[in-house]
Amino acid sequence: MPPILLGKDMADDLGATLGDTVLITSPQGELTPFGLVPKYMRFKVAGIFNSGFYNYDESWAYIRLADAQKLFGLGDVISVIEFKVDNLYNAAQIGQQIEQAAGRGFMTTNWMEQNRQLFHALRLERIVTFITIGLIVFVAALNILISLIMMVMEKTRDIAVLVSLGARRRQIRNIFVAQGVLIGLLGTALGLLVGFSLSWLGGHYHFISLSAEVYSIDYVPFAPRVMDGVLVAALSLAVSFVATIYPSLAAARVLPAESLRYE
Repeated sequence: MPPILLGKDMADDLGATLGDTVLITSPQGELTPFGLVPKYMRFKVAGIFNSGFYNYDESWAYIRLADAQKLFGLGDVISVIEFKVDNLYNAAQIGQQIEQAAGRGFMTTNWMEQNRQLFHALRLERIVTFITIGLIVFVAALNILISLIMMVMEKTRDIAVLVSLGARRRQIRNIFVAQGVLIGLLGTALGLLVGFSLSWLGGHYHFISLSAEVYSIDYVPFAPRVMDGVLVAALSLAVSFVATIYPSLAAARVLPAESLRYE
C-alpha cells in the first residue's frame, strides 16, 4: 500500500497510529456503466506530523504525487503548485507576478489570505498590549512625579542653602531632572531584562497552553524583537523625562529668604 502522512489531530480523531491502514475516498468519484461510483484507495500510515497549527494538523495529510494523481484521476497533471519565497512578507506581490505570468485561468493565494482572521486577531491583541504597557508606564511616571514632589518639599531647606551658596537655578533643576531620568533608566533596563528573559523562556518551553480548537495554536507564541524593546524603552524614558519637568521647576523656584526665614 502507498504511504501517507497524517496530521497529529487528524490521526487522533481517526484513532490511527503508525502502520495502520486508512481508506481515502475521492470526492470526484469514478464514472462507470453503473453510474458514478466513489473512488477510494487504501494507504498505510507511514508517519504523523505536528506543525503546531491546529488547522493544518486537523485537516492536512501528505501522499506521493503519483498516488494523488491516481486517486483523483488526473493523469500526468499537476493542479496546484506551491512556491517558497525568501521573504515571506513579499508573498502577495510575488503571487501577483506569478498570476500575470501564468495567464488567464490561473489564480494564486498566499499564507496571509489563508490565515487572515488569525493575523487580524493577533494584530488587535498587539495593539491592546501596547496600550496596556503605555498605561503601566504612565502609572510609573506618576510615581516618579509624586516621589520628586515629595523630595522637593523635604529638601526645600537644603535647596535654599545651595542657592545661598551660589548654586544656579539651572543646576538645581538639572539635579532633579537627572534623578528622575535615572530612576526611569534603571526601571526600563530592569524591565527589558526581565521581559526578554521571560519571552525567551516562553518561546522555548511553551509554558502557557491554549485550546487549539479555539485559537488554532496550542501555546502562546513569544517572539521578542529588538525594535519593540527600543520603542518601549524610548517611550518609557520620554515619559520619565516629562514627569521630572514640574518638580524640577518647582525646586528651581525655591526662594532662600522664604525657606530660611524661621531657621
